[in-house]
This record gives sequence, C-alpha cells and structure tokens, in this order.
Amino acid sequence: MKTIYFDYNATTPLDANVRQAMLPFLDEIFGNPSSAHHVGRRARALLDDARERVAKTWRCKPSEVVFSSGGTESNNFAIFGAARLLRDKGRHLITSTIEHDAVLRCFQYLEKYENFDVTYLPASPEGLVSPDDLKKAIRHDTILVSIMSANNEMGAIQPVAEFGEICRSRGVLFHTDALQSFGKEPFTGINQFNADLVAFCSHKLHGPKGASVLFIRSPLQPDPIIHGGSHENDRRAGTENLPCIIGTAHAIENFLSPPVFPAEHLSRLTAHLIQFVHSLDGVQFRGSTNHCLSNTVALTVEGCDSATLLAGLDLEGVCASSGSACASGALKPSHVMLAMGVEKKLASSLVRFSLGRESTMEEVLTVEEALKNVIKQARGH
Repeated sequence: MKTIYFDYNATTPLDANVRQAMLPFLDEIFGNPSSAHHVGRRARALLDDARERVAKTWRCKPSEVVFSSGGTESNNFAIFGAARLLRDKGRHLITSTIEHDAVLRCFQYLEKYENFDVTYLPASPEGLVSPDDLKKAIRHDTILVSIMSANNEMGAIQPVAEFGEICRSRGVLFHTDALQSFGKEPFTGINQFNADLVAFCSHKLHGPKGASVLFIRSPLQPDPIIHGGSHENDRRAGTENLPCIIGTAHAIENFLSPPVFPAEHLSRLTAHLIQFVHSLDGVQFRGSTNHCLSNTVALTVEGCDSATLLAGLDLEGVCASSGSACASGALKPSHVMLAMGVEKKLASSLVRFSLGRESTMEEVLTVEEALKNVIKQARGH
C-alpha cells in the first residue's frame, strides 16, 4: 500500500540537499563554537557564516538572528522575554484565541502566575482576526501583541502587516508566530511581517527538526529564558546545534523565494479537494476561501470524531491530522474550531489535509475516495 502524506503542516521530509549540507557537521566539523582552539574556531566561523546567510536572505542584521531548538522555544522566548523585559511599563498583553498552544500557553502562564492581564481576540467563522478588534483592545498599559501569520489548523492568513502597523503607531511590541507562512507565501524580507519578533521553524520547510530561528529587531533584548553561557550574544544559553543550524540556513536560502510550496499547483489540488468536501453530506469545509494557505484543507464531519477518521485514513495509507501535531494525541475538541464558533461535537471531528511540493492530483483523487469510505464506515453505514 502506497503512503500518501498529506500532513506537511506538521512536518516536511528532510530535503536531500539540506541533508548533504549537514553531513560534514556530523563528522569532521565537530568542534564546539565556543572553544578557543582551532577546531572550535573553525566551527565558530561556520556558525557566523550561517547567521550571515540567514540575515542576507531575510534582509536583516546578523545580530537580529537568534538560533534556538524549535518553534516552541522561539515563541516562548519572544513572549516571556518581551513581557518580562517590559513589565514595569505595563502588564497588559494581547493575543488571539486561535494561536498554537506554544503561544497560548505562554499567555495563560503569564496571566496565572506572573500577574499579567491578557486580552484574547476572537476569530471570525472563517478564522480571521479583525484589525479593528486589535485597535479597540490596545490600552495605555499594553506592552506586547502576539498574533500568528497563518493558522496551522485551517490555514487562514492573518493581516499581520496591518497588525504590526497598528502596534507600531501605539508604541507596542508585535510578535508573530510565522511558522506556517515561510515557504508557502511570497517572501521579500523579514520586514514584510512588520513585527519586532518573528518565529521560524526549520522542519516546516524541508529542514531538520530541533532547529529554529527567532528574528529580534534591534535594539530589543528580551530577557533570556535559558540561562548558562553567553551563547547567541547572551540571549540563548547552550552549545549551538551546528549541524541543524547549517541545515536551517540552507533551507532558508533555497526555499523561501520562490516558495518551496508551489502555490499555483497546490491551489489546483486543494480546490478540487474542497469542491469534493462540499459534495459530502454533513461534511463542512472550515477556514477562509479567500485568505488561506494554498496547501491546507480543514473539514469537520457530522456523526464522527477525529480519532476514528484519522485511524481509518491511516489504514488506507493516508497521513492527515486533526490540527496541531503537538496535540494530535489528545482526544479533545480543536480550540481553533471552538474559537471560530463551531459547536463542541463538530469541533471534535476536525480533519486537516496539508499538501506539499510532492503532492499530486492522483493522490488527491485517492484521498477523496478514501475519505468517503472512511466516513461511511465511521457512521456505521
């Protein structure tokens, strides 16, 4: 049975050329970049080179590039670091109800344990956050806003540049979790997000897992959340993961412009899949038709639950998701669907297909047939 992988928003296969770029750093180039001897200095030079390569592609300063262990750490560093840095100026924070848990749980922690006040902006039935709602929510003591650039569960693309402009005009820091945008949307430079802090994750872009980059606009210096040595210019302690950093730099250089996810090709495939979803009784497409990632199709199914549907698809060789891969083992309604006004029972039936550069129309047709059969079986028909 052939595997059809439609879960690219969870992770992507490691690109062969990225792997090739990493191999020397798993063998002969093994030095610690903090060591003073020539083996360490060689590693340091190549680490600095990787940082400059990322900065060149992003069109920012090398000092604004901070390497970390993944998207979760980058988002945690941005939120905790900025909030704690500025807490004497104010304790009001703003985020949205549809953020990834790597963002939401940071705000919930700050609210519960560190005496911050958090406003959670709602989302429309299409999954969009309103700039007007943000304008109304900003107060004199607001110090940080965090809204994702594109949603991982249903692909809605948010007007982050507009959010950033609103925040800048009010003197408020703006952070965006941009993990799902890189490589899927057109890229001209990191400033297109209009944000002070932007999180990127390598394994969403055919790079290695356990690698991330956080853009921190100069001269901002968020409070570190990992303490130890003076790595990453005193911002993130811990010996740098040089093989993964090299792989990340290679992916950023090669897969952002043009985007590695071919939008024209993927839009044809997802349009076909969405049309098929509309033809099924009790099945509803979730998300925005006009402001959505070209590779993402989310749906809910009456009379079913996500676990049964995904298990059935898996038996057919189809890899899909119920939303965030970090929470896919949890049998609970999608908080994103609930935030969009979907009733609890239906929110527990979410299925997400996310396609990639290797996806084909033949695979889409196979998935459509499998989905129809799995729904029928799940409903006991």
